[in-house]
Amino acid sequence: MAAAKYKSAKTKRFVNNTIVHVSLAILAFIWVFPIIWVVLTSFRAEKGSYVSTFLPRSYTLDNYIKLFTDTSILNFPRMFMNTLIIAIFSCLIATFYTLAVSYCLSRLKFKLRKPYMNMAMILGLFPGFMSMVAVYFILKAAGLTEGNLIRVALILCYSGGAGLGFQIAKGFFDTIPYAVDEAAILDGCTKWQVFTKVTLPLSKPIIVYTVLTAFMAPWLDFIFAKVICRANSDQYTIAIGLWKMLEKEYIDSWYTSFAAGAVPISIPIAILFLCMQKYYVDGVSGAVKG
Repeated sequence: MAAAKYKSAKTKRFVNNTIVHVSLAILAFIWVFPIIWVVLTSFRAEKGSYVSTFLPRSYTLDNYIKLFTDTSILNFPRMFMNTLIIAIFSCLIATFYTLAVSYCLSRLKFKLRKPYMNMAMILGLFPGFMSMVAVYFILKAAGLTEGNLIRVALILCYSGGAGLGFQIAKGFFDTIPYAVDEAAILDGCTKWQVFTKVTLPLSKPIIVYTVLTAFMAPWLDFIFAKVICRANSDQYTIAIGLWKMLEKEYIDSWYTSFAAGAVPISIPIAILFLCMQKYYVDGVSGAVKG
C-alpha cells in the first residue's frame, strides 16, 4: 500500500515537473524567437522588408559593412557615439541623484518628507512624455535645442527627474541598520562621510541596479530624443537612426541594415546584465525586503 502511494506521488511529481519544463520551454522559445529572427535578418542578402521565407536564402556581412561605412545618408557610428555620450553622463548624474535622494528619505526625518514621497508616487503614475512639450520650450528658451547643446539638453531630460525614482533604492537603504550610521557618527564622520564612506560601500547591489536602469533609459529612448533633436541629423541617437531606416524612402535599401543595427546596440546591455546579474537580483530583493 505504501509502495503504491509512493509510486503514485512520484508519478504525479514527474507529470508536474514535465508540464513546468514544457511550459518554460515554450515561453523561452517565444522570447528568443524575435531575437533569432533579427539576427538572421541582419545577415540576409536579399534586400527589402518583404520576403517569402523565414530563413534567409543567402547570407552576407554587407549589411554590417554598410551600417558602419555608408555614412552619406544615415551616419550610424555618429549616432552610436551620440547615444553613448548621452547615456554615460545621464547615467552618472541620475545615479547620484537617485542614491542621494533615496538615502536622505531613508535616514533623515524632515517636515516635507512624507508629502514629497506622496507627490513622487502620484507623479510616477503619469508617463514622462506628457511633459515633453513643456520641457522642449523650456530648453529652447535656454538655448539648448541647437548644435552640440542638444546633447546637454537630452542629458538634463534623462537625469533631471531621477530623484523621483527613489522607491527601490530607499527600500534597500532601509535594510541597512541605522546603528552603522550611529557608529560612524560617534567616530567623527559627517553625514556626507557616512553616505560616501560607509553606506555606499555596503550598497553595491543597489548601485549596480541603479546604474543599469539609469543607463538603459537614454540608450533606448526615442520620444524625447526625437522631439529635441528634430531635424538636427548630426545629433540623432540610435533610436532615431533605426526609426529613420524604416521610413518609406529608406526601408528598401536599409531594412536589413536596420536589423544589423539592432544587434550591436543590444550587446552592451546584454553584457552588463550578464556580468552584474547577481548584484541586480540582490538589489531588487533587498528593496523588496525593505
